[in-house]
Amino acid sequence: MIRFLVIAILVLVVARAFWRVVDGILDGARSPDARRRATAVKLARDPVCGTYVAPGTALSLSAGGTTHYFCSEECRSKYRAA
Repeated sequence: MIRFLVIAILVLVVARAFWRVVDGILDGARSPDARRRATAVKLARDPVCGTYVAPGTALSLSAGGTTHYFCSEECRSKYRAA
C-alpha cells in the first residue's frame, strides 16, 4: 500500500514538472505581439501599510482633493481614524 502511494506521488510530481516545461515552451513560442497585449497598470501605495495596489480594484477614500487607495478595509479604517 505504501509503495503504491509513493509511486502515485512520484507520478504526480513528474507530470506536474513536465506540464510546467511544456507550458513554458508554449508561452515562449507565442508571438511577441501576443505577449505585448498585456497592459501595465500603475500601482498606488497604501498610505497605512505600504502595500502596492491596483487602483481599479482597491478600496479608496477621497480626502482633501486626493484619492488614497487601500489594500483592505482595516487599512482604510486606520487612515480615517488618524
